[in-house]
Amino acid sequence: MTFRPASLAIVQGYSPYNTALTEAPYAGAPWGLLPLIPLALLPEQIGRSFLFAISLAAFGYSAYRLGAKPVAMLAFLISPPILHCLLNANLDWMPLLGYIMPPQFGLFFLSIKPQMGSVVAVFWLIEAWRQGGWRRVLWIFGPFTLALLLSLALYGFWPLNILKASTYTTWWNASLWPASIPVGLVLALAAIRRNKVNYAMAASPCLSPHVLLHSWSAALVSIVSLTPETIAAVVGLWVWVILRALS
Repeated sequence: MTFRPASLAIVQGYSPYNTALTEAPYAGAPWGLLPLIPLALLPEQIGRSFLFAISLAAFGYSAYRLGAKPVAMLAFLISPPILHCLLNANLDWMPLLGYIMPPQFGLFFLSIKPQMGSVVAVFWLIEAWRQGGWRRVLWIFGPFTLALLLSLALYGFWPLNILKASTYTTWWNASLWPASIPVGLVLALAAIRRNKVNYAMAASPCLSPHVLLHSWSAALVSIVSLTPETIAAVVGLWVWVILRALS
């Protein structure tokens, strides 16, 4: 309903934010659609099958790079957020890849899902300033800033499209905001003070008013190196899903 028609719109020279071309509005960064173009050109179910395989591999690789052992990896991949993303053919695996990239490249992936990467971007900004002042900040954030400005010139102030998307997906919103704001602030401060990006990963969805279930994979992957904690979190998520289904 969103990513395939938005990708085809780019191929045809139209804006991916043109709501007349998509059944559900696209709100992410325009470069998030570029890797999807080859899949969008295929028959829909074939392209979706490839996307499923790519998504699953990306989730697994991200968890592996963040220190997941086999049992934690399995628990992570069968968790409700991951299965929700796979079944809905969404793009939450892209920010997870961004977590394990150098910041110059990771910023492009985080911006595809700001609700999963906003605090990580702030963390990288502070770390860049600590390491080398404004020169280091310019080195890391310069390419992304330039690309952002060019995209705004081309497509207008596209970040505002999140308002349209959030209106469309109100029923599926799994955000805990504003109750999660204190938790998000504590995690953000812990990330900065302890120099641990994992806290920033978990903080991002806590500070967003619009988070679908699959985007909570940002918080789950932040503990994936801790096997007992990951298993406990996944069990708790499945209990929540079952209770929601029964009610």
